[in-house]
Amino acid sequence: MISGLLRTARPKQWLKNVLVFAAPGAAGVLNQGRELWLTILVFIAFCFAAATVYFWNDLIDVDADRNHPKKRHRPIAAGDVSMGVARAAGIVAPLAALGLAAATGRWQTVAVVVVYLAVNLAYNLGLKRIPVIDMVAVASGFVLRAGAGAVAVDVPMSRWFVLCTTFGSLFIVAGKRYAELNELGSGAGTRATLDMYTLGYLRIVLSVSCGAALLSYCVWAFETSAGVDEIGEFDFPFYELSIVPMLTALLRYLLVLEQGGGGAPEDVFAKDRVLQILGLTWIVIYGVAVYAG
Repeated sequence: MISGLLRTARPKQWLKNVLVFAAPGAAGVLNQGRELWLTILVFIAFCFAAATVYFWNDLIDVDADRNHPKKRHRPIAAGDVSMGVARAAGIVAPLAALGLAAATGRWQTVAVVVVYLAVNLAYNLGLKRIPVIDMVAVASGFVLRAGAGAVAVDVPMSRWFVLCTTFGSLFIVAGKRYAELNELGSGAGTRATLDMYTLGYLRIVLSVSCGAALLSYCVWAFETSAGVDEIGEFDFPFYELSIVPMLTALLRYLLVLEQGGGGAPEDVFAKDRVLQILGLTWIVIYGVAVYAG
């Protein structure tokens, strides 16, 4: 039963929660004990919040999941976890998430978690059946994660940082829809809006969101670098250099999508060694820019 609950909570999906470290990391405060601890608290809070979403998603979609070639093996759909136990877990998990958010001492953190839970509940109850809105709703979860990290340690978020996160999130979500449609085809009946999308339309969304994310990141990098130059810290263009692995990673992910992958983005990032190396390269370059400058 415990194993089934853990599988329902989707631990692999918690990788998305590392976004809470983005704003504190970019602000250069993760080397401070208090700020690091607060960010870790938010990370754990979002793990419980994400688990809440998956519990209720599987409860609401149990009948549809039983008709899906892969989702029918999910613990609730397969009968490994009873509906009653799943409902109980779906009540305890959000309380834990809100309690941990409150432990940061900032009501704004609690508010962000509440909004995240509300958006995802609305998604499960109806937004997932509305084309485009379904993608925006899912993408908002990434943005809220980044925002939670910022408010927890009380650091400002550049408007370009917000735009980059927003368009980058939409890129990932559109890529997931593209991969699902490419793999299953329309009429599969496995996702409410899948029949309403076309591969051509999703390619347009991917192109727009990828280009906007890259442009926003470039402006953010140059703007941040200019701010550092004004206070005379160092002259080497680390921020600008970080654009290279970012651009390469976006192009690499597009290639994965065109080759038929991307239906589970977390699996792509966990298995694709090139993406992992690019991600590590970006972390090193940007980390040096922020913490060694």
